[in-house]
Amino acid sequence: MSAVAGSRARDPAPPAPAGEPDEPHYHGHRDRLRARFTEAGGDALPDYELLELVLFRSIPRRDVKPLAKDLVRRFGSFAEVLAAPAARLRDVPGLGESAVVDLKIVEAAARRLAKGAVGKRPVLSSWSAVLDYCRTAMAFSETERFRILFLDKRNALIADEVQGTGTVDHTPVYPREVVRRALELSASAVILVHNHPSGDPTPSKADIQMTREIVGIAQPLGIAVHDHIIVGRDGHASFRGLKLI
Repeated sequence: MSAVAGSRARDPAPPAPAGEPDEPHYHGHRDRLRARFTEAGGDALPDYELLELVLFRSIPRRDVKPLAKDLVRRFGSFAEVLAAPAARLRDVPGLGESAVVDLKIVEAAARRLAKGAVGKRPVLSSWSAVLDYCRTAMAFSETERFRILFLDKRNALIADEVQGTGTVDHTPVYPREVVRRALELSASAVILVHNHPSGDPTPSKADIQMTREIVGIAQPLGIAVHDHIIVGRDGHASFRGLKLI
């Protein structure tokens, strides 16, 4: 990362194939797209055009519209392109190292922004921000991750920790370790979060059993489990909302 960031060598521009638009054409397109973004904002642009704007910086001398469309077609959406593992992004023809780094920088910035919204006020009074953060951080991961939001007695965020990373359909979770960590941090409550890479956030029987084990150990020690949220590409599920806890 540091070596790449230090040099910031931009991706070389391959020779334009016969019949491809010449340089003034795509520069005009870039100017028009930037103007539309400035006037209407990002919400007015389709995913591939927002990706074009990100790619302009790292690929300065090539028409990147076909590449942006290919990325959305491969991964599904703007968010899924950003969340894709760097190794998979590097396999995309025409996407060089500096472009991969720029995409991951944007992903990191989005996560930092979402996390900042959660950390500034009591979590339970900003539930939509919590859900946005959980989806930004985990919904498009290709492997299961289990994280915990540790809260103090005012429900302010003490710590946000990934407790385990597993396979495409399983993450080992040890209920006593979850509670032990909450005691170490003097947390009064926790919110459990994990993702389903399949996209379907419906809780499994194993999810339900594990959650109830954590609740059973935590409650006698004065630690509340406010919720267990499962996120996926297709949405989210709340154990509290489903009356599973």
